[in-house]
Amino acid sequence: MPIELLWLLPPWALAFVFLGRMRRCPPLPERLDERRVSVIVPARNEETRLPPLLASLRVQDHPDFEVILVDDNSSDRTAELGRAAGVTTLSLTEPEPGWIGKPHACWAGARAASGEVLVFLDADTELEPGGLRRIVATQARHGGLVSIQPYHRMRRVYERLSAGFSLIMMGGIRSFTLLGDRLEPNGAFGPCMVCSREDYFRTGGHRLVREEIIDDVALAREMALRGVPTRNFIGEGVIAFRMYPGGLRDLADGWTKNFARGAMTTDLVMLLLITAWIAGGMSAFDAFRTWPHDGWTNWTLAGGIAYGAYVLQIQWLLRRLGNFGWLTALSYPVSLLFFMAIFTRSLYRTLVCNSVDWKGRSIPVRATG
Repeated sequence: MPIELLWLLPPWALAFVFLGRMRRCPPLPERLDERRVSVIVPARNEETRLPPLLASLRVQDHPDFEVILVDDNSSDRTAELGRAAGVTTLSLTEPEPGWIGKPHACWAGARAASGEVLVFLDADTELEPGGLRRIVATQARHGGLVSIQPYHRMRRVYERLSAGFSLIMMGGIRSFTLLGDRLEPNGAFGPCMVCSREDYFRTGGHRLVREEIIDDVALAREMALRGVPTRNFIGEGVIAFRMYPGGLRDLADGWTKNFARGAMTTDLVMLLLITAWIAGGMSAFDAFRTWPHDGWTNWTLAGGIAYGAYVLQIQWLLRRLGNFGWLTALSYPVSLLFFMAIFTRSLYRTLVCNSVDWKGRSIPVRATG
């Protein structure tokens, strides 16, 4: 075994430290939660993405729930789809000064809700049969704010470029480390969040994060400061989504909006661990790719072994997050290079332009306090 592996494998092992405990929602208990539930869907220009969610809500078997679609001043048929589906539909104008779109829509939906439990779902999500009951039961079991990262369903090749972002985001949230619940989470997953009505309005809910682009991360932190802890789960078998189906530009703009701001709020230790893991993965590939020119030296052999180890590890992690497939794992350097390019773009938009573009709006980036 080449001694060069001592340089390449330690960074590889770090992923098991920050992603060694990805947990699904627990099974349904024998006694089902019968509290009234309000499902709140903030939506802006979601005409093409909304129908699967509305269809999945129609077949949910929770005994008592309402659906509130909050149309965030859309220019398409988002509101018409909601009304045609028979769900309560609120139509908003542009947000008041001091608010940005999604927190404003979530707050408006919560104020109109009548349920004891508030479930916030992004418009591009889709519930599995029985998914709503399982989401609500998970919150009843753990209390506080519960969030679930949907299982990522992809149809086109470019969508698999999200692989690096998904792994890094899951690590940065600090919910799936080997320390388990002994380490407080660093945020929540915005596509699916649930809490009690009492906790939401007692703490201030989305009013606390009305100017935050990464409102889910900020909301978890603000609620934790007010005594409401967060528990995060992966959504396999419960809830799914298809991220950024509008093409490569759609994907790039979406991750640009999220990532630099998210990195600024990641704790230093986790940021260093993730950075070392990325550097190790690129170093392993860099060592291995010299094989056609240099032959099987100790360095290229060590690189080949380490590259294979990264491929197996990434496949093991990704298969629980979405239908990425083996080709995505084999080509992981492409995903990591794409991540680094978009991350640089995001830093520029955040630190130099002080704004990001999303869904037809230029959103100002508030300075970190």
